[in-house]
Amino acid sequence: MSLTLAKPPIINPAGDTPTDEEVVARVLAGYVASFEILMRRHNQRLYRIGRAILRNDAEAEDLMQDAYVRAYEHLGQFAGRAKFSTWLSRIAVNEALARKRRAKNFEELEPSMNTKDENGYKPERFASTAPNPEQQASSSEMQRLLESAIEDLPDDYRTILILRDVQEMDTDEAAIALDISEQNVKVRLHRARALLRKKMYIRAGAHRKEAFPFHAIRCDRVVKAVFQRISQLERSGSSSPA
Repeated sequence: MSLTLAKPPIINPAGDTPTDEEVVARVLAGYVASFEILMRRHNQRLYRIGRAILRNDAEAEDLMQDAYVRAYEHLGQFAGRAKFSTWLSRIAVNEALARKRRAKNFEELEPSMNTKDENGYKPERFASTAPNPEQQASSSEMQRLLESAIEDLPDDYRTILILRDVQEMDTDEAAIALDISEQNVKVRLHRARALLRKKMYIRAGAHRKEAFPFHAIRCDRVVKAVFQRISQLERSGSSSPA
């Protein structure tokens, strides 16, 4: 499929915001530039999914690019049985879990990471805790406390809490994204909420929708990187959605 930058045909004559499915139709019709609409629409969601599973900002951003490129390559397989956002979320979850497995395997193959130095200290793999400008500009101390509390949750509970309470996915959508039953979603969510300190959770209730924000500059960076990768695929002749 050639990269078409011309103005796409009007699918929604009423002038309303096009649905995801309408945008997908535009992309499949050859108007690849319309893919940017989908990326900007779902960047926050995919970032939160990646951040919940991988617990690393840079990894989450890199994951987003992989997920978008994979979604673009397989866009023709989107059958509309579930919402596009659910289909895209499932791709992101699978990519994040695969990255997590690879990282675990790498750590197991690197014995030096499991040994202590001459002073008895064991090196660890932790991302820098120094706040970046985006974090410094983040809203309030309450928001930071809430994010810290969520970070401390076990993986399964942290992920379900972010999908349901922060990203506000429906129960069925979260179940599809994580490939678990709706009952399992409800159980995990109940336990996740119970693990958070009740007093903090109540006080921070008004702020939780703003937790783990994906700022505009990062949004632009992801969109640009994905289109660069799509252009490379176009040149190689292997980019048509399957």
